[in-house]
Amino acid sequence: MPNPDSFNLDGLRALVTGGSSGIGGVIANTLATAGAEVTILGRDPDKLEIAVDQMRVINASCTGITYDLIAPNTNLEVLASRVGAVDIIVNAAGVNLRQSADEITSASWDETLTINLKVPFFLSRCFVEDMRAKKWGRIINIASLQSSRAMPNGLAYGASKGGVAQLTRAMAEEWSRYGINVNAIAPGFFHTPLTHTVFQQPEIVNQLAERTAIGRNGNLQDLSGIAVFLASRASDYITGQVIYVDGGFTAK
Repeated sequence: MPNPDSFNLDGLRALVTGGSSGIGGVIANTLATAGAEVTILGRDPDKLEIAVDQMRVINASCTGITYDLIAPNTNLEVLASRVGAVDIIVNAAGVNLRQSADEITSASWDETLTINLKVPFFLSRCFVEDMRAKKWGRIINIASLQSSRAMPNGLAYGASKGGVAQLTRAMAEEWSRYGINVNAIAPGFFHTPLTHTVFQQPEIVNQLAERTAIGRNGNLQDLSGIAVFLASRASDYITGQVIYVDGGFTAK
């Protein structure tokens, strides 16, 4: 029989970027519910305050830090020292500008690749030394259907998320020997701030649902189980994996 305590996060500290809304928000709340002390990063102080208030109903130890991960004066090492040692990192901050190839500029390309691909590595690396000393840690990246599928107006975003899939494998190869497991969640279509414009088009939304094996698009709570699993001791022998939570979209 599986040990139910394997999924208990009591006594663990987690950092969730982009944790004030969307996928990061539901994962932050899920980890807090499982017992973790969660710190969330977000750019919007008003949204961050609301998110922290919601988490504190679950776990009074949860906190928030207003921070722009791609501001010109960003110093991830200083940020890491402010956060302190953590056991779990969820790299959920991201951007999808939905530009065609002709619309992409050098600046928009750099913004997309920085927040989606560069920050997850460099921020995670700031915390690895402490995880290595404890011989245990969890890093969860957020991949995408576009990690393996090309979609319209997704050239820069797809390049970044394809990179996240390989980054996850490479980080796992580098750090798993020290007890630091690295995996990625690849969500299907969920209604989040990044997909809001798509979900305003019912015909497209219905078409996407029909392309899944289950027959519907995702609800954010569908991500809760995999988040706790990958953050907990239950996933001790799983690393370097990109796990699609897409209702079977990629199976068809």
